[in-house]
Amino acid sequence: MSTRPHDGSPPRFRTGELRDPALTAALRTLELTVRRRLDGVLHGDHLGLIPGPGSEPGDAREYQPGDDVRQMDWSVTARTTHPHVRQTVADRELETWLAVDLSTSLDFGTGMCEKRDLAIAAVAALAHLTTGSGNRIGAVISTGNETARVPARGGRLHAQSLLRTVATTPHAPDGTRGDLRGLVESLRRPQRRRGLAVVVSDFLGPLDWERSLRALSGRHELLAVEIVDRRDLELPDLGDVVLHDPETGRTREFTTTPELRADYAQAAVEHRAAVHQALRSSGAPVLTLRTDRDWIGDVVRFVAARRHSFGAPARQGGR
Repeated sequence: MSTRPHDGSPPRFRTGELRDPALTAALRTLELTVRRRLDGVLHGDHLGLIPGPGSEPGDAREYQPGDDVRQMDWSVTARTTHPHVRQTVADRELETWLAVDLSTSLDFGTGMCEKRDLAIAAVAALAHLTTGSGNRIGAVISTGNETARVPARGGRLHAQSLLRTVATTPHAPDGTRGDLRGLVESLRRPQRRRGLAVVVSDFLGPLDWERSLRALSGRHELLAVEIVDRRDLELPDLGDVVLHDPETGRTREFTTTPELRADYAQAAVEHRAAVHQALRSSGAPVLTLRTDRDWIGDVVRFVAARRHSFGAPARQGGR
């Protein structure tokens, strides 16, 4: 199988079809693509990706309209007789944990790559954006059948090792259901240092993970990376087709009538709206990557928009 990306697509990763030299070449190609497109977009610390208030106490300053009253420093206020707020200082060492969903619903794609390839590419971009300056990154990877954990460590070699682990994760047997709720729970327990938690998934299936994600947001900043294929959203007009669900193992024959296609598209719209609402209620911004689009361009635009929308003062804080 070719590992060379075309038309902006990431390399193809099919466990068992890539020998080690080919895998190394594919990972190297992916790393170079990420570095070439992202360098210059996020120079500096991690706060351009997920800005927020600081966690370490800093100096006090006089209160100004619009300041968070929860940051009032009452002892300084009492001494000076003028209201003061306590500023916070960013913790420059970020610990990032990735929850990578590699269930069988991602072993599919009708665009320039499979959704699984795009999930691996997203991990490469996130590793590049969050490593450096003493930062650490770890991952929990789940296929629904097995769960693998990569401890959080720093350095480029560790990031490369993490990416190789994700890329070589065995595919789950046919008929294995994904467990996104269990994957999110694995980030909550054991309790980890405050930092950034990123969930990479296509978010298909039941929304039984919403409560777990809200609980996770009480300790960590969140980011959701949604992996989408156009066939998740609409059915083509193909007449009689045989469709197989890899998560249940069931196969059924359908006739793609206009009514069926309209019902499918409406159900897809409603499901994505429910997913996005659940993610918003958990405080997780959503980065959507599609198999039929320039994925790295979408990453660049997302990062640039996050930095621009929060402005320079916001980038001085962090968790």
